[in-house]
Amino acid sequence: MRLLALASAATFVCTPVAVWDGDGPIWFKEGPKIRIAGIAAREMDGTCSRGHPCPAASAVAARDALIRLLGGRKGQRDTGHIIVRAPAMRCSANGQSYGRVVASCRLSYGRDLAKAMLATRTVQPWR
Repeated sequence: MRLLALASAATFVCTPVAVWDGDGPIWFKEGPKIRIAGIAAREMDGTCSRGHPCPAASAVAARDALIRLLGGRKGQRDTGHIIVRAPAMRCSANGQSYGRVVASCRLSYGRDLAKAMLATRTVQPWR
């Protein structure tokens, strides 16, 4: 599905296959990559983007919390992306950012992914 069409779609179902950091991108079997709406995590180099919240937790801690929520680490690509095998999630697109769809997602059992990440205390809210 094209990014522009996906970013304007009401909802879509996607199956996570790889993660980069604690707020995304998350790559999906169906093709898109998303950034999780409503949260901010450190970049993998440990920095925080100017004007964004800057959590105390490390980027690795946030990434690993997201991986646990998605069923655990199943491997690693030579690019550094962590492979996951999670059940499909239902997401709602909220817009675009840096070539990614910004989306609110619910895990397969119904829990809001951003709220679940906030509960890990490795990310901060971002509105």
